[in-house]
Amino acid sequence: MSLIARILKVKSRSHILITRPESGLFPEKILGTRNKRGGQARQRLGITVGAFVCGFLLIGGRLVQYGLAEEPTTASLGNPSAVASRPDIVDRNGQLLATDVNMVSLYADPRRIIDADEVVEKLAAILPNLDWRDTHRKLRTDSGFQWLRRQLTPRQQADILALGIPGIGFRPEKRRFYPGGRSAAHIVGHVNVDNLGLAGMERYLDQQGLADLRAIGMTSGVSLEPVRLSIGIRVQNIVRDVAAKAMNAYQAEAAGAIVLDVETGEVLAMASVPDYDPNEPSRTLTDGSVDKEYEKGWFNRISNATFEMGSTFKSFTLAMGLDAEKITLNSVVDASRPIRMGGFTIKDFKGKNRPLTIPEVFQYSSNIGTAAVADMVGIEGHQEFLTRLGLLSKMETEMPGVATPTQPRTWKKINSVTISFGHGVATTPLQTASAASALINGGKLIPPTFLPRSPEQAATLVKTVVKQSTSEDMRTLFRRNGQKGSGRAAQVEGFDIGGKTGTADKVVNGRYASDLNFNAFVGAFPMDKPKYMVLSIIDAPKTGVHGGRTAASTAAPMVKAIIARAAPLLGVQPRFGSKDAPYSIESF
Repeated sequence: MSLIARILKVKSRSHILITRPESGLFPEKILGTRNKRGGQARQRLGITVGAFVCGFLLIGGRLVQYGLAEEPTTASLGNPSAVASRPDIVDRNGQLLATDVNMVSLYADPRRIIDADEVVEKLAAILPNLDWRDTHRKLRTDSGFQWLRRQLTPRQQADILALGIPGIGFRPEKRRFYPGGRSAAHIVGHVNVDNLGLAGMERYLDQQGLADLRAIGMTSGVSLEPVRLSIGIRVQNIVRDVAAKAMNAYQAEAAGAIVLDVETGEVLAMASVPDYDPNEPSRTLTDGSVDKEYEKGWFNRISNATFEMGSTFKSFTLAMGLDAEKITLNSVVDASRPIRMGGFTIKDFKGKNRPLTIPEVFQYSSNIGTAAVADMVGIEGHQEFLTRLGLLSKMETEMPGVATPTQPRTWKKINSVTISFGHGVATTPLQTASAASALINGGKLIPPTFLPRSPEQAATLVKTVVKQSTSEDMRTLFRRNGQKGSGRAAQVEGFDIGGKTGTADKVVNGRYASDLNFNAFVGAFPMDKPKYMVLSIIDAPKTGVHGGRTAASTAAPMVKAIIARAAPLLGVQPRFGSKDAPYSIESF
């Protein structure tokens, strides 16, 4: 061993202590290497113990914090009343049309999911039509919240709870429920999965500020006052039933009807078929796709669509001539031969080929006689009169999505002639019923409403559009046609019903189809003092009463069925015996 190695070995084992005596000859005390290492070990042990103590204190503090913290509401059912609500919707008699029910929805915290594949497999056994790929994608994200399925049934919730899957929770929600189902679907409308109104009066409520109040939490835990509509659900059920049966019996593409109070403008019933169930507004097929045929039922043909209303427009043309004092009920027009104009020939469907009085023009639905009256008034007067009745502008009412009428960009004489008998201008059936009401209620145009309205309230909205004498003459024409003309198909024994049919060639791809009709009937009762207006439509019927396809064989019988079943509910008692005996009309 080398000398240097021996010295290092001896030095490492040595403990040399040099003390400084009081004399101060030695400068300091020197510790050995072994004592130095022992001090470092004790220092390290102290640091380690301190670190462990701090760690345990930190963990203990967090556990206490978690123990004292309130449980997150998204992880449990919480308090359902704290969820934003919508007001109930009821009919004019207080019958429930729409309400909120408490539901729960399933969500996940992907950060707490251990095995996404296992979770998807377990949930798929409980939830029908679960999208495996989409659910797996959600569970693999880094977000802290993902919806998995909205609005579970109680059974589904219980089954999922029994699985005990970490990272899965339930959140309280509200689901809109419509007890009447399809009956008033197009009036009440529906909501989406977040309870926001998408159509009908549900959407109207949101447009009036409900959506904003919900957004800031003003409707949470608050009992909202029910919203009352003008419709009566019993009459509504009748109207919807008649329309549905007519569509099937006459093999038509669609059908519909509306009942109006001519004194207040209240819509008492309105139905359009095909329709849909607002409890299931979007139906999903077994393959996961959406049923497009079912979605066609969303289309409301009474207020959200425009049609050429055919000969029902002759009511407005003759009223125009009477109001302008160009004709009287004793006037005679020449309908002995067709009118040729601009390459077109205007002729009657079943012409009498002779001069006709004004009542005969209405009764026989003469195109030639009606065109002659329009020519007496002139193009500008014709356009102004229809505008005055609200037939050429968008109707103002609470119902969202109301269609805008169409008319020629420039009115020429041929346009005025064809419009006089219902071709060339397209309006909504609701507008037509409202304008026709003004012809028989004393000349008062009242905006239609889906909310209750008293006669006093209606009086503040009245716009006089025709003279009282004109209205009286039109009641005479309506009643005569109901007794002797095409309106006989709508007559109900014991009630005095008047009206006008309208059979128009259907417009398909911008052209008139020779084998397809759009039929309508506008009628009122009782005609000695009209109270209610009923309008029916039927689109492209293939058959009708006695095999006919005209309005007299299809649309008029619909009005007959509605009045026969609904008149007692509307408070109108039938009258038999003396024609001079007044009708009894009770409050509805």
